[in-house]
Amino acid sequence: MERRSKGKAAEQAAADYLHQRGLTLLESNFHCRQGELDLIMEDGSTLVFVEVRSRQAGALVSAAESVNWRKQQRLIMAARFYMHRYRCHERLCRFDVVCVSTGASGPGKFHWIKDAFDAS
Repeated sequence: MERRSKGKAAEQAAADYLHQRGLTLLESNFHCRQGELDLIMEDGSTLVFVEVRSRQAGALVSAAESVNWRKQQRLIMAARFYMHRYRCHERLCRFDVVCVSTGASGPGKFHWIKDAFDAS
């Protein structure tokens, strides 16, 4: 599978995984000049910006470690743009990371890190 299609498959699998746990998908692959938000979901009244990372078993850098400070800053700026555009600055929000380990048969294990980092 090509890298981009693997990423899309991991994002869809993560969206399904989170939906099964009660979250509602609002939008996927939101693009703006500041960056891209993989999934935008609701968890009750909380707006959740989800970064999906997939890695094959045995990768040198774990999926969670790949969301470094620089990536976090881009996600925060994109989320602020989204909240400004849709006039939802008053809402509570959080940033989650879903790590998907992939194998030959596609997405396998999930590791959901709620409130993975802070926007302050």
